[in-house]
Amino acid sequence: MPKQKIRIKMKGFDHRLIDQSAAQIVDAVERTGAVVVGPVPLPTHIKKYSVIRSPFIDKDSQEQFEVRTHKRIIDIMETTSKTIDSLTRLNIPSGVEIDIKL
Repeated sequence: MPKQKIRIKMKGFDHRLIDQSAAQIVDAVERTGAVVVGPVPLPTHIKKYSVIRSPFIDKDSQEQFEVRTHKRIIDIMETTSKTIDSLTRLNIPSGVEIDIKL
């Protein structure tokens, strides 16, 4: 199998879960002998919502909510077949979205 580059993008709302998942991926990949670059933290995307508390008397009073989306990128260089096998066997917790590109 030719040497190739694998890019793993991770997204989630809880930064602790993303960091734990990234550590699992890095440990599994380093055991196979591949070179790992990352995890690189990307800017956090913050989506803010303002909701009126009451439609009648307290019309001017609002509540604010926000959803933070944390992202990480891991690049894997010099991969082997063992590297890809170890990536498929990982147990990643729910709440973390992973996108793998070869």
